[in-house]
Amino acid sequence: MLHAILIDYIIEPFSYGFMTRALVTSMAAALVCALLSCWLILVGWSLMGDAVSHAVLPGVVLAYILGIPFAIGAFISGALSVALIGIVKQKTRIREDAAIGIVFTIFFATGLLLVSITPSHVDLTHIIFGNILGVLTKDMIQVIILSLAVATVLILLRKDLILNAFDPVHTFAVGLSPKRLNAFLLGALAVTTVVALQVVGVILVVALLIIPGATARLLTDRFGRMLVIAPLFSIACTFIGILVSYHKDVASGAMIVIVHGIGFCIAWLLSPRVGLYRIMKNRSLARKRMRETVSATS
Repeated sequence: MLHAILIDYIIEPFSYGFMTRALVTSMAAALVCALLSCWLILVGWSLMGDAVSHAVLPGVVLAYILGIPFAIGAFISGALSVALIGIVKQKTRIREDAAIGIVFTIFFATGLLLVSITPSHVDLTHIIFGNILGVLTKDMIQVIILSLAVATVLILLRKDLILNAFDPVHTFAVGLSPKRLNAFLLGALAVTTVVALQVVGVILVVALLIIPGATARLLTDRFGRMLVIAPLFSIACTFIGILVSYHKDVASGAMIVIVHGIGFCIAWLLSPRVGLYRIMKNRSLARKRMRETVSATS
């Protein structure tokens, strides 16, 4: 009986077309975001991911005003923000983290302003908070195509990207261009942000770009394993988040991120290297050995 109830709990939501589209779209976004998050964690670009995810907002709104696909506007806006961050960093004495903070807050504020003054029969606040349950078939197809394209290129270029992340000088010495590889990674970040914002919105997209890679990093030191663990973790969390949001009637995007956060906390507790359980166990063993030493000398 319990087995049948559990199966119904899992299967029932996906008897509806909008839930099936939400699941497929979310998993496609989770896959590519998780892969990219491994490199963002590796090269220390977490803050850059946050910046680009917020900076796409004015591009999306302008795309709506001009009647062109949202993806085009978001990509242009994200690429422009990255370029401006580079200019501010190179032409002034301001550090990169400060340049990122300046540019992305201005872009995000501009986007919010455009949302507030743009008359629309479309609720543009869905761009900010996500609207995964309202994804249309054409949107789902777009997300799948973009996700597979970015994921495929990331996997094909993984060796070059890993080499560049660890040793840019050696990368240049073997005939590769570190600048081009970094530019590609930033371009992949912009495209991936476009994919993910349709799932969880601009505000929460950074969670999908950071948490999977960070979780995988807690569980392994090998980058190849990270590229497997992060997508599996993110897809599982996304499935659970969609399922819970349906049965509890709560926001799907927010629930997906919350489940990712819970998964990260569990990984932190159980991490074989730096987990709290391991730390407490090591301290307990150290105290036991100290007591045995004191007893032996007394």
